[in-house]
Amino acid sequence: MEWKLPGRIASDGCIVESPRFFIALWQFLGKGDVSTNKEKLPVQTEDDSGEDIVTTLRKLMVDHTLPLWSERGWDAQRGGFIDRLGADGEPDLDAPKRLRVQARQIYSFSRAAQLGWYPEGRALALKGLDYMLAKARSPEGKPGYVSLLAPDGTMMSNARDTYDHAFVLLALAAVYQFDRDTQVRSEIDSVLGFLDTGLRSSDGGYLEGLPPTLPRRQNPHMHLFEAMIALFDATHDAGFQNRAGEFFSLLLAHFYDQGTQVLGEYFEEDWSKIVPVCVEPGHQAEWVWLLKGFERITGCPTGRHRSALLASAMRYCDEHTGCLVDEGDAEGAITRSSRRCWPQTEISKAWIAQAESGEVGAADAARAALRRLERFYLRHPVKGAWHEHFDGGGHVITEAIPASSLYHILGAVFEADRVLG
Repeated sequence: MEWKLPGRIASDGCIVESPRFFIALWQFLGKGDVSTNKEKLPVQTEDDSGEDIVTTLRKLMVDHTLPLWSERGWDAQRGGFIDRLGADGEPDLDAPKRLRVQARQIYSFSRAAQLGWYPEGRALALKGLDYMLAKARSPEGKPGYVSLLAPDGTMMSNARDTYDHAFVLLALAAVYQFDRDTQVRSEIDSVLGFLDTGLRSSDGGYLEGLPPTLPRRQNPHMHLFEAMIALFDATHDAGFQNRAGEFFSLLLAHFYDQGTQVLGEYFEEDWSKIVPVCVEPGHQAEWVWLLKGFERITGCPTGRHRSALLASAMRYCDEHTGCLVDEGDAEGAITRSSRRCWPQTEISKAWIAQAESGEVGAADAARAALRRLERFYLRHPVKGAWHEHFDGGGHVITEAIPASSLYHILGAVFEADRVLG
């Protein structure tokens, strides 16, 4: 059966590569700073021990990160995944439990078990699923899941967030791959039914949640796009190809501006853009990897759009480290020079996607991004943990270690091992 993409695909996917892009790429490949008074970064393809960076990161995940988060990241007394660890690696037992963290951890441990990296992850993922189903489903027969639980598992808010439901679907897709459990498939259908009947917007896409709020964001739709790709992989149901196509159409129609070559974050109810436009380069990189997955499951070519998004993301690099910063504007200027961990994982995945497509130099760029991730973020005093957030001067902003980043870090290493390993 031939699959047809809903909506029109824009023909103009070409990019104009600016000098700033080439400077950023030069830094990203580890060639040093083009100025004379900045730190020069290493150019080797191995880490300090002489190992290839992919081997180093896989060992770190298997030997330290997954054991750390399975032991200290699970609330053995009250159930559920811990939302964060302190700087000393001890669990913060007083932190509320976010739905997105429960779902992301289920997904992470499911994938680690399926790949044979951490077989114990299967049992932990299933325990996490039981907890999420028991505690986070909306009360009084209402559809969907609530977004926030108290440390003891009682409901703190009855708000139902679209972004969070994207991760519920991602978690369910990963668990479904274990043994094709019919109850899990039924829950997938239930969540999709809630999205379609309770959260659909007449202007296209989905509301932010219940109760509805503004501004509208591309971010929940990006992760629903991710969930649809994962659900197709888990079920081989062609309906998920079509659902993924809806989000690709939204990207082309509303999220991505061909003129400025940037991905917008915030929109009015009718998808008109809010100015000044806020650009998160990490999300631009994330779309690159997702578009490669969309191409894989549908055959729809996405190369031009991936190249444009990646070139644009590369404009927003910290001049000292080559890492992606948090935010910029539509003209390519950096407006927030702080740098979180997760954008570094996503730029790594973006280059990995391009390497898988055969782009010259992409594998080297991917390894350089992974080295930056390891060097600046994963060398934490607690082995298996990470530094979450730095300011523009390279000082730690966030001492706590949020569980939500495990999904990003593992995802980058999973992809690196699959494509570059």
